[in-house]
Amino acid sequence: MEYDPIKRSLGNVFNKSPFRRKLFYKLLDLIMLRSWHIHRELKVWAKGNGNDVKIFDAGSGYGQHSYYLSGMNSKWEILALDVKDEQVADCNNFFKEAGRTNVKFIVGDLTTYKKENYFDLAISVDVMEHILEDEAVFVNICASLKKGGMLLISTPSDQGGSDVHEHGEGSFIGEHVRDGYNMQDITDKLTRAGFSKVEALYSYGTPGKISWKLSMKWPIQMVGASKIFFVILPLYFLITYPFAYILNWFDVSNVHKTGTGLIVKAWK
Repeated sequence: MEYDPIKRSLGNVFNKSPFRRKLFYKLLDLIMLRSWHIHRELKVWAKGNGNDVKIFDAGSGYGQHSYYLSGMNSKWEILALDVKDEQVADCNNFFKEAGRTNVKFIVGDLTTYKKENYFDLAISVDVMEHILEDEAVFVNICASLKKGGMLLISTPSDQGGSDVHEHGEGSFIGEHVRDGYNMQDITDKLTRAGFSKVEALYSYGTPGKISWKLSMKWPIQMVGASKIFFVILPLYFLITYPFAYILNWFDVSNVHKTGTGLIVKAWK
């Protein structure tokens, strides 16, 4: 399934006003389990850092993670990069209207972008599975971090990530160039890129896999089949989200022996 057309449709619905955009971000943070994991890690990271912080959102998408970061500390300087011109322009307009002046969005390619020894933190949330030249990106991000800086990654694993469970199955998301990372493989790639320490944990364990189907896979399939399902989505989530919320909490609160996602931290 091609995910980008659905994302564009959602953007058209929620970009009509700053209020709708903020509501959209809040809904994404509640529904998407990866945001739960990322927010947990960001809160831990923030405890060891002050106000003089520079952050790189590597593959910013809708901009929801930059919005969350800018709300954690208004003095943090955040640079968000995405390959899509229209999305970058849209984010810059919204953030200006919202008064989040500590965030700037730019158009760029992660395989070539580099800002030597500049950032304290880089985040890459569900981006690397879309980029074939992943090692070039890791090298550039490592070079762009200060000594001791950290890269935080969320990406599908090879344990059923992208909803691929058998050899020969295709990814649920058509834009993915890989079905998921092997934990040792991504650790090795980051080490070769220059990172001195790497920690990887599974996310989307058994609770998360069920939640993902309830809150992501099935709604996306419905909307992909017909846009008329946009009308019934509020009722669908009203019924299913309480269960997804509990499942998300269990997923974030426990260590998993395996999972369809990975949360990876790498230090320069």
